[in-house]
Amino acid sequence: MSRSGYSDDYDEDGAGGLWRGAVERAIRGKRGQAALKELAAAMDAMPNKVLAAESLVTADGQFCTLGVLGQVRGIDMNPIDPEDWDAVARVFNLAPAMVREIVYENDETICDYEWVDVEICGPMETRFQQQHNRSVRVAIPEQMIGPKRWKLMRAWVESNIVKETA
Repeated sequence: MSRSGYSDDYDEDGAGGLWRGAVERAIRGKRGQAALKELAAAMDAMPNKVLAAESLVTADGQFCTLGVLGQVRGIDMNPIDPEDWDAVARVFNLAPAMVREIVYENDETICDYEWVDVEICGPMETRFQQQHNRSVRVAIPEQMIGPKRWKLMRAWVESNIVKETA
């Protein structure tokens, strides 16, 4: 289970479509659109365009996407449990569905590893003689993930702002 509360088995009873509808209405509604516009401006104004995961604000002062919104609104986020999306939704005056979606996008859509091709040198077991080249999974350092997360979330925010039609 993640901070967003999403899991692989949430659609066993067919409620997945209902949930996606709730997320869509929360994002497209007046409160959701106002929050996204406020968030876009706040993210653009950030001097250090880096986002954290798994917490509203980290010990060294980095924010997740919702944390950026909380900071610009002057919310004290230290007493808030970041895994209690209902409490976060109340404090931020957002629908719980929108809070969970933002948290999911912030925490779980970015890949924190990459595949690297390596060549194995030296003696190998007989059954692996032909497999000297392999791909291995390597963790990406957090200082590289933060800016990547910011770009991803800024694009997500922008893609969810409803454009006014004249």
